[in-house]
Amino acid sequence: MIADLALVLLAASAPAAAPRILTLDEALAVARTQQPQVRQAAAATRAADARTDETLAPLLPQVTGVGTYAQETANYASKPGSLPGQISGGSSTESWDTSSYYNFGLGASVLIYDFGQTRSRWRASQASAASQKDTERATLEQVLYSVRSAYFQARAAKGLVQVQSDTLANQQKHAEQTEGFVEAGTQPEISLAQAKTDLANARVQLIAAENSYATAKAQLNQAMGVEDPGEYDVADETLPSVDGEDGETGALLDEAIQARPELAALANQVRAQELTVRAIKGAFGPTLSLSTGLSDAGEQFSNLTWNWTTGLALSFPIYQGGQTKAQVREAEANLAAVKAQLDGERQQVRFEIEQARLAIRADKVALDATAEALANARVRLQLAEGRYESGVGSIIELGDSQVALTSAAQQRVQAEYVLAQARALLLKALGRE
Repeated sequence: MIADLALVLLAASAPAAAPRILTLDEALAVARTQQPQVRQAAAATRAADARTDETLAPLLPQVTGVGTYAQETANYASKPGSLPGQISGGSSTESWDTSSYYNFGLGASVLIYDFGQTRSRWRASQASAASQKDTERATLEQVLYSVRSAYFQARAAKGLVQVQSDTLANQQKHAEQTEGFVEAGTQPEISLAQAKTDLANARVQLIAAENSYATAKAQLNQAMGVEDPGEYDVADETLPSVDGEDGETGALLDEAIQARPELAALANQVRAQELTVRAIKGAFGPTLSLSTGLSDAGEQFSNLTWNWTTGLALSFPIYQGGQTKAQVREAEANLAAVKAQLDGERQQVRFEIEQARLAIRADKVALDATAEALANARVRLQLAEGRYESGVGSIIELGDSQVALTSAAQQRVQAEYVLAQARALLLKALGRE
């Protein structure tokens, strides 16, 4: 019992295992396989492929087999114009007597020509399926952008935790130092009160930073599509420079037009709608089909009689109340809408590239400026600590220097995050995964 209790106490006092490190590549790999939006888009692509097969079916021969068995009476019912004595195949008296009747048949038909209606619908469904594949890829790229964005937001939150942790350590040191000075009579009591206040504020800010980091990781989990990934820390990494990020918008736009799945999806939608218009216009013409059938029927199963039929069927719509005309107008309007949507998407792509390119250029300058400001703030704090230790400086000067260092460190973390976000946006704008 005592030995077991000792083991429990040792386990409780043992340091907790360090959380695993989650890299950006690992987060992206998880999102590719587990994000619900990605899986939903993949299912939609499979459904679009199935619809293509559905529209192909009418172009192929249709074969149907039937078999019926019936017990029926043979009572004769006269028809208008029939004369007495003209009874054929039945009885003039009514009876409940029944006889068996077997009928087995095999029929086949094939569409010969319908002015391209069915074939155009099939090709339109192929274009729609291709559009859905591009939409699936666009969904994946949007998810990957969301993961990158959430990852670097978490990375920035982690950096701010470190900033607040360093600030708390400095404030703890300052409070202990001030307490010694007060006891020695070289600093007034108000300095110790100020130091303790700064220390308490630093603890509060550290708690807030840790909570923000936990929230950012929860958002990253949602972006990856996982519910309980366990304890982890994001790696201390950032996005490297993107090829062409310092280039002109025109060259980047040419790449994006070729690569962006949204543009490819809309182009396929335009093609699908054009084929839909063609299919509907085909309804103005006739439809020609060939059919054939083989039957085997009779009253006795052992003595059936076979027959064979074949024929051509030609149907021509004469008047349908203007339905086909209205359908054509609707399809043409839908085509115009998709074309306009494609033009709007091209403009959006140009804007995204320009926005990301300009942001990267500005953020690089800002990052250099924050690095210089951080270095100067560290020197200022060192000077303030030296003056305070020698009795020349005040607790207010020391506190102001610490606040300046904390602010400069926060600005540095924020600048790194903003630059990573801009590069992530450029990757998405160029259609790169």
